[in-house]
Amino acid sequence: MASRGNGGTRLQHDRQRAIYMLALRQGSVDVADLARRYSVTTETIRRDLSDMQSRQLLRRVHGGAVPFERMNHEPLIEARDMVNAEEKLRIATMAVAEIPERGSVIIDSGSTGQRLAEVFPVDRDVHVVTNSLITALTLSRRGLRELTVLGGSVRTTRHAMVDDTTRAELQHMAIDALFLSCDGLSFQHGLTTPYREEHTIKRAMIERARRVIAMVDSSKFGNVQMFGFAAFDEIDVLITDTGVDPEAVAFLTSHGISVHRA
Repeated sequence: MASRGNGGTRLQHDRQRAIYMLALRQGSVDVADLARRYSVTTETIRRDLSDMQSRQLLRRVHGGAVPFERMNHEPLIEARDMVNAEEKLRIATMAVAEIPERGSVIIDSGSTGQRLAEVFPVDRDVHVVTNSLITALTLSRRGLRELTVLGGSVRTTRHAMVDDTTRAELQHMAIDALFLSCDGLSFQHGLTTPYREEHTIKRAMIERARRVIAMVDSSKFGNVQMFGFAAFDEIDVLITDTGVDPEAVAFLTSHGISVHRA
């Protein structure tokens, strides 16, 4: 994305995120309508759509764009990251309070974990373990002193390692706190994911951690996916946003989970 200074880049990012969410809701977006909606030229909108097509978020069609058809494919991390981005950052910022002053933590490969890496207190005496290439790169660039990246083959849609090699490396670890996310929270099955490999690696992380902190934005509540990987009695803290239903909070609290809303 071409840089026009921090302000211009931020406005462009916010506009593209809004365009993406609108396309998901409506099924398509129109160039002229978007230009009026965001008070920019049609040329600016066309540049936005071309940029988003290059990142496989939207597909250009005559006069506008439609979401990429991914009925049988895992969404790219860029697409995941644009959904509820502000809520995820607030959740990650609140999660900092759960990071120990010293010790060890795991940050899993979810997009909220990437936000946590952006606000992680790198001056603490904490060894971070992650299976996310993006999280590892962010922490390394910010100057974290102790960092372990779990090995294995890379799932390119998530920029993460989730195979048997990754799981085997966890077997020798004892971790103080695990920060993980999910694709769905089912009131019957706990935290869920549609991906078998994700289920396996998240289970291995849970088994090696003393405390489990789940970071779950409100869009995940009631979303039931195929593989349940964390029962409610395995979760110590759950951090969500203010959009969550109070009845859901009461339900989770009744299971002994400390729930915080960012």
